[in-house]
Amino acid sequence: MKTRSLVPALALAAATALALAGCSTPSAAGDGTLRVVASTNVYGDIARTIGGDNIQVTSLMSDPAQDPHSFEASAQNQLAVKKADVVIENGGGYDDFMQTLVKGAGTSGKTVLNVVDLSGKKPVDGELNEHVWYDFPTMKKLTGAMVSAFGDAEPSHRAEFQKNGAAFTQKLSRLEQAAAALKTTYVGQGVAITEPVPLYLLDAMGLVNKTPEKFSAAIEEENDVSPVVLKETLALFSGHQVKLLAYNEQTTGTETERVLAAAKSAGIPVVPVTETLPDGKDYVSWMQGTIDAIGKALAG
Repeated sequence: MKTRSLVPALALAAATALALAGCSTPSAAGDGTLRVVASTNVYGDIARTIGGDNIQVTSLMSDPAQDPHSFEASAQNQLAVKKADVVIENGGGYDDFMQTLVKGAGTSGKTVLNVVDLSGKKPVDGELNEHVWYDFPTMKKLTGAMVSAFGDAEPSHRAEFQKNGAAFTQKLSRLEQAAAALKTTYVGQGVAITEPVPLYLLDAMGLVNKTPEKFSAAIEEENDVSPVVLKETLALFSGHQVKLLAYNEQTTGTETERVLAAAKSAGIPVVPVTETLPDGKDYVSWMQGTIDAIGKALAG
């Protein structure tokens, strides 16, 4: 499990003081705006899809070129959370800075949605794959929670939230069907990853992760990979034991670049994955594009 960079205590204290000193900003109840703050633009996009023009969404992590590991919250982020009616955090150790911000802002009058908690997923052998936005059943649960939270905060638009939520749920079902269709053909095929980011989606396709656990764990925790483990990982490509490499483009380093080079050298297709929404994409088009890319790689 990867723990994102937390706001240093002294820096957060200073930022909070700067952002909150003298503030008396009216709440949504005062100005008619339903404010939603999401830790990443993945959840921000889903919130906007469900809320439409009736909500104002702020996504704290939105730069697709940014390494999420190095994110540090700012005074502006603290202020946004203070003014929010609904806060959406991934949880599971992914965005612990959100808990720090919420604690600093206070929870009175806020609804906080923790997506890992909503998922019901539990650690396996002490490890939890917190990248739950690649799990469509979890996104359906999040959709229902958003519809409920938005409707409770803005009852006059509840019917619209419900309509938008139902339409989005149908799109999620189509994504599930697309993944299941690949499973009927490619179940049991081996794949490799650099990090566990897309594993829920790969599992839904019936694909088998062949990557040594010690490799992906070391990369996720930003630790060095032992020479023995690296050699074992590289052999997956030279030995053509996998059909594709799912490569996290947002967290790269010497070891992952060697793995990428090995895959290319062996003619193994590379499917890029990211942790935040790419420019010009919404959640559904992003996931559909990833499914299509995996299907093309498997068909090889």
